[in-house]
Amino acid sequence: MGVSVSYDLAADIQKLKKEKNAVILAHYYEDGDIQDIADHVGDSFYLAQMGQKSTSEVILLAGVVFMAESVKILNPSKKVIVPDLNAGCSLVNGAPYEKYLEWRKKYLTGIAVTYINSSAQVKSISDVIVTSSNAQQIVEAIPADRPILFGPDKNLGSFLSKKLQRPFELWPGSCEVHVLFSAKKLYELINKNPDAIVIAHPECDQDVLQYASVIGSTSHLLDQVKNNSAKKFIVATEPGIFHQMKKMRPEAELIQAPEADGSCGCNNCPYMKLNTLKKVKQALISLKPEIQMNESLRMKAQISLDRMMNIASGKPANWPSQFLS
Repeated sequence: MGVSVSYDLAADIQKLKKEKNAVILAHYYEDGDIQDIADHVGDSFYLAQMGQKSTSEVILLAGVVFMAESVKILNPSKKVIVPDLNAGCSLVNGAPYEKYLEWRKKYLTGIAVTYINSSAQVKSISDVIVTSSNAQQIVEAIPADRPILFGPDKNLGSFLSKKLQRPFELWPGSCEVHVLFSAKKLYELINKNPDAIVIAHPECDQDVLQYASVIGSTSHLLDQVKNNSAKKFIVATEPGIFHQMKKMRPEAELIQAPEADGSCGCNNCPYMKLNTLKKVKQALISLKPEIQMNESLRMKAQISLDRMMNIASGKPANWPSQFLS
C-alpha cells in the first residue's frame, strides 16, 4: 500500500511540475523518495548553481530553508518555494545576526568567511560564502596578510585551518547531527572492520576526523564510494547520502558511523526529514510556502554569494579593504 501511495504521489508531482513550469532541487540528505522525483540532486554548492541557472518559473528546493534563500538571492526573478518553512538548521540557529555582527565588528580588516549554512542576514555581513566542497579553494584566494574569520561551523573551520596552516578566528557553532558520532565507538568499529575505508564530512569533530581516510563534502564522499575499489565503507555523515551511494555501488557494504552512548539516535537530520512527498505535492499546488526577501537584504547578501561563485569559477576575488557595517 505504501509503495502505491508513494508512486501515486510521485506521478502527481511529475504532472504538477509540468503544469507549473517548476524544477525540483533536492539535497543528498533528503529521503530517497524525494531524491528520486528531483530534477537535480546534490550538495549545497551544486544546488546553488542549479538554482542560479534555472530558467523555470518555479524552483522548489527540498532541503533546508537557508538553501532556498541562497537560490532566491542568486535568482530573484523566480518564485522559490519549499515543502516546509520549519526545515531550519542548527548552524543557522546558533549564529543569530546581532551576535554575528558584533563578532564581525571586532575584526574590521579581516575577511569574514561564512559557511553557506547561515541566514540571509548573516550572509549580508559576510565577505564570502563557502560550502564544504569549495571552502579550500576560496580560503586559498584570501591574501596571506588578511585575518580570517570563519563561521558558523567551528569543525569545518578548524579542519581548514589545520590543513592550510593558517590561523582562523572561529565562531563557536556546530552541526547537531555531525557532532553525534563517537570517536571511541568508531575506533572499535574500525578494528572490527579493518578492510573498511572511513569517509567523513568535515563538520564532524576532530576526534572523529582523525580516523578518516577521506574527509570531504557530500559530493566528494559520493565520488569516493563511486571510484574507490574498496568494497566496504564506514560513513560519518547524514545517512540520506546512502541512497545515492547504493545506486552507484549496490555491491558495496555501507556502514553508518556510530553515535555516542546516550545520544538521541538522530544522525538523521531532523530538519531535512520534515520534507515529505505529500508536502512537495502541496507546495506545487499552492506555490507556497514561498521564500520572500527584502530587496535591500537580498542585494547585500548577494555580494558574498557572488564572490563565492566568482572565485569558484576562477575569477578574481576583489576583497574589500575593511568591513563597513
